[in-house]
This record gives sequence, C-alpha cells and structure tokens, in this order.
Amino acid sequence: MTIENFSKIIVRSNIINTYVATAFFSVLIYFTINANLYTPLEIITGVIFITIAFKGIANLMFSLIVMLYNLENKKDALEFDLVKTRVDGLISDLALKESNLKSANNS
Repeated sequence: MTIENFSKIIVRSNIINTYVATAFFSVLIYFTINANLYTPLEIITGVIFITIAFKGIANLMFSLIVMLYNLENKKDALEFDLVKTRVDGLISDLALKESNLKSANNS
C-alpha cells in the first residue's frame, strides 16, 4: 500500500513526462541545428525513436525509484503511531480509574 501511494505521487508529479518532453525538444533542436546533415525522413525517424528510447529510460528510472524506496521510515512511523495510540488509551484508562477511585472515596 505504501509503495502504491508513493508511485501514484510520482506519476501525478509528471516528472517522467517532463523528462521525456525535455528529451524530445532537445532532440528536435539538435536535428534543427544540424538539418543540413540529415534528410527529413532521418530526422522524423530519429526524433520518434529517440523519444521512445527516452520514454523507456524514464520508465526504468521510475521502476528503480520504486524498487529502491526505503520502507523502514514508513514502518517506524506506523509503529510509532500504533504505540502512541496504545499509550494514549492506557493513559485515558488510568485517568478514568483514578477518577472512579476519587469519586468512590468521596462518597
């Protein structure tokens, strides 16, 4: 569940699409500057294949980020919250018992 939420956050941040768009425009600028060296068919196929390659690299980077994501911090935070709720419950039970003892002693 934690990894699913983390990957949804990464996908929503559009960092992968920004990376691919930057690669696309940089390749387009490269081919525009060097237009006298390439034919139009080479330029079109080059832009398409390089954009597909950068999309594949972006997906590999995304999978590595998800794979290398450290779950220990989340596990510690969840354990801390669990212990905190238990301690709060015990404190409220103790306060309730103490108030019942005081009311019993006052009667």
